[in-house]
Amino acid sequence: MTATLTWTLVALAALIAFGLYLSWTAGRLDRLHSRIDAARAALDAQLLRRASVTQELATSGVLDPAASIVLYEAAHAARQAEEEQREVSESALTQALRAVFGEAQQVEVVREAPGGEEAARELTEAVRRVPMARRFHNDAVGAARRLREHRKVRWFRLAGHAPFPLAFEMDDEPPNALVDRAA
Repeated sequence: MTATLTWTLVALAALIAFGLYLSWTAGRLDRLHSRIDAARAALDAQLLRRASVTQELATSGVLDPAASIVLYEAAHAARQAEEEQREVSESALTQALRAVFGEAQQVEVVREAPGGEEAARELTEAVRRVPMARRFHNDAVGAARRLREHRKVRWFRLAGHAPFPLAFEMDDEPPNALVDRAA
């Protein structure tokens, strides 16, 4: 009788410990999903800021008409893009920025205009923050994916109904003239 009671208590303790472990893992996964949501919100804010600063600069009259049109259309497309096309449109904005600000003389033209120094500074900050925000988001996505790949998470459905996290892949390399100026 004593041996049976002892084994029952050991099994119960093991079951409770395993349940606590699963609960801790589910909580960790929930925190990772919250981190992804916060990182995505920060990324969206930085992308919106970059597009807004670009549109403002394009409509300021500082740039030549062709550059203004290229930047305005790319920024407008990035701001209006549906979620499925967001990565492509943001990459197109990055490419437009590199095309217009590929050389330092274009940045100097902006800086020499009234209010241009502030506009150049804002654009430089905006294009430098996007890669950082994207990296934070993708790091959080990677951590959640690695945890969700464990058997215990799949077998016990610890992720619940949360969608599988997706990385945000885009071309985010800033124009050399803006990066060199900020350094």
